Amino acid sequence: MKRRSFTFRLFLRLLPVLALAAAFPWYLAYWLDHGWAVTTISIVVLLALMWWSLRRATAPIRSLLRALSGTTSSYRDGEYNFGIYWPSNDELGDLVQAHRELGDVLRAQRQDLVQRELLLDTMVQNTPVSMLLLTHGGDGVQRVVFSNLAARKLLHSGWKLEGQRMHDVMEAMPIELRDAIARGGDSLFAVRGEGQDSDDERDEDDEQIYHLSRRNFHLNGRPHDLLLIRLLTAELRRQEVQTWKKVIRVISHELNNSLAPIASLAHSGGELVRRGKTERLEEVFATIEERARHLEGFIRGYARFAKLPQPQLQTVQWNQFLGGLQHQIPFRMAEVPDDVQSRVDIAQLGQALLNLLKNAHEACGEAEPPNDDVEVRLTRLPQWLRLEVLDRGKGMNEAVLQNALMPFYSTKRNGTGLGLALTREIVEAHGGRISLQNRREGGLCVAVFLPADAR
Repeated sequence: MKRRSFTFRLFLRLLPVLALAAAFPWYLAYWLDHGWAVTTISIVVLLALMWWSLRRATAPIRSLLRALSGTTSSYRDGEYNFGIYWPSNDELGDLVQAHRELGDVLRAQRQDLVQRELLLDTMVQNTPVSMLLLTHGGDGVQRVVFSNLAARKLLHSGWKLEGQRMHDVMEAMPIELRDAIARGGDSLFAVRGEGQDSDDERDEDDEQIYHLSRRNFHLNGRPHDLLLIRLLTAELRRQEVQTWKKVIRVISHELNNSLAPIASLAHSGGELVRRGKTERLEEVFATIEERARHLEGFIRGYARFAKLPQPQLQTVQWNQFLGGLQHQIPFRMAEVPDDVQSRVDIAQLGQALLNLLKNAHEACGEAEPPNDDVEVRLTRLPQWLRLEVLDRGKGMNEAVLQNALMPFYSTKRNGTGLGLALTREIVEAHGGRISLQNRREGGLCVAVFLPADAR
């Protein structure tokens, strides 16, 4: 279709009126002798013609504007199935085409959003994690505004929870879950089976273990609480079985490494006695004693890990504490201010740091070339004290970094896998955390974060 400007088309519609406006006064002047009458009649007739022509010329435009207003209202209401037709190939046609394309884009986005909402709702409703969304209503009472299927089954026998007061919902909860919610934050708790009193001997097979997560956020300008309750019983028991398998495998390996030589040496000692060569028995008994003591130390290490007592906290000056460690094992250290202090269990934390320093020296000894570059750094942060043990060994690959703090994991030939795990237990018992990362110039950095206590 040939394109014509809307202005040009409007000009063509008004052209007859303009021509008449030019000719009509001359025509009247020819028939009438009074100038004022000619002027008055010309103005009245021309204004009427102009009004009629403009109304006629702009009628399609007014219809188009009404249609645009109607479709815009439909878009606002979420309806995108209405279209607009404009026959002319002009600027208004471009506007209609842009409006039509906008409707197509909004329709596609709406369909995509609906599909995403459907997918998200399906995932939320079918997840095994129980979800509760809470907020305070206008009456100041906390109510449930959303719950998924898992939450309804766990807390309300499958019935809807939306609109219920949280106080009423908590009344029907197991007391362990009620206490966990009342404490706030994240927690791990166990729910006893039905018919099991608190005074009865606890049967772990009848317990269900849950993890509670709590998150706070603002939605539509109002504070909301999101509770996530996850059943961990099956997962924890699978991990427990895997842990026991690993423990049994490590213990079996260590027992075989010690008992097999002891059995062989005992047999050899018997043969020496039978032949009357008793002069070599002392060497045999010494080797048996060495293997027995190694086995005793191995068992003692496992017992110490399993029976780690609660830390007995006391205030220590870090410069004195680290200075005492330097007398037991060498390392470099920058000067620590006298006012840096913490409340720690000196024996436990000393054992943990000695283990880290021992590992650092072993790593330096395995480097090429071997070195003895072990350094300790203490940094005071706003909420933490960061203690770093740095070495110039070979570092760790990604797989070892991910598993190094796990119990029974070791890359050493005769390692028990308890050193770093025990260190982590001690640090976490002090309210801290531990992390490992490779140094950019080579070596490993073990960072221990402990709460910074007030002086």
